[in-house]
Amino acid sequence: MTVSQLDSLITLLRSRPAPATQDVIESRARFEKMGAFLGGAPDAKCEKVDVDGVPAEWVSAPDVDGSRAVLYLHGGGYAIGSLDTHRRLAFDVSAASRARVLLLDYRLAPEHPFPAAVDDATAAWRWLLKQGFPGDKLAIAGDSAGGGLTIATLVNLRDRKLGLPACAVAISPWVDLEGVGTSMTTRSAQDPMVQKAGLTWMADMYLAGKDARTPLAAPLHADLEGLPPVLVQVGTAETLLDDATRIAERLHGAGGEVKLSVWPNMLHVFPLFAPILSEGMDGCREIGEFMRARMA
Repeated sequence: MTVSQLDSLITLLRSRPAPATQDVIESRARFEKMGAFLGGAPDAKCEKVDVDGVPAEWVSAPDVDGSRAVLYLHGGGYAIGSLDTHRRLAFDVSAASRARVLLLDYRLAPEHPFPAAVDDATAAWRWLLKQGFPGDKLAIAGDSAGGGLTIATLVNLRDRKLGLPACAVAISPWVDLEGVGTSMTTRSAQDPMVQKAGLTWMADMYLAGKDARTPLAAPLHADLEGLPPVLVQVGTAETLLDDATRIAERLHGAGGEVKLSVWPNMLHVFPLFAPILSEGMDGCREIGEFMRARMA
């Protein structure tokens, strides 16, 4: 681990504390600034595309296998995040997996609460199939809320008999919208990014009055039987650590193949910071290796 890189990143994140009042427009703008700071991907081939009414972008690293694709669902508490905040991570996943990445700009709360995100992700899956991709050449991945959305989408595809991908990856997944995991308090002082108050605010916007245990909103409470292999990746210095460990336990208990990868001292969605954190790039490589082994 490059200690100086991690320390510099944590110092940077702590220098940008969340505003005293919760404002979704301001929060979106702050996330966009982070995406700009991380920079784009100069070697990427990027192509805007309409996915049956949902904006998206193909992001491809050089020399990818065009017969394989990853549907990527960005994080941001179902309320923030965009193509611009996650284009670099999509590029790094593309390079590591040697597959094209379809980065989806799914609808956000509060304007579009649950189940809009699940509906858009499902529509993107059906669109990929219509483009001629077989299921065994596809993967679904996402981070934070996008990690929870990844699991929820798998459940929805299974229940609707729409086929399943070769594998899935959930990075620091948010799967418990009640926020009752022990790490929500025990890791609070270590996590410079995610705290319970912010998650509760975003969960309320996304749920719009629905039960916080609704399975497709909070897949910790879903029936997880019959899902494809899943890599769950998380750091020890994040409040959502217990979300990751619990969903991995649930997947295993349902008879699925799951790899729980816990990275010491890493913070929330550390692969997002691959441009400035060596472990972030290592995390992307782990994701790519997992995908390549199952999409071959």
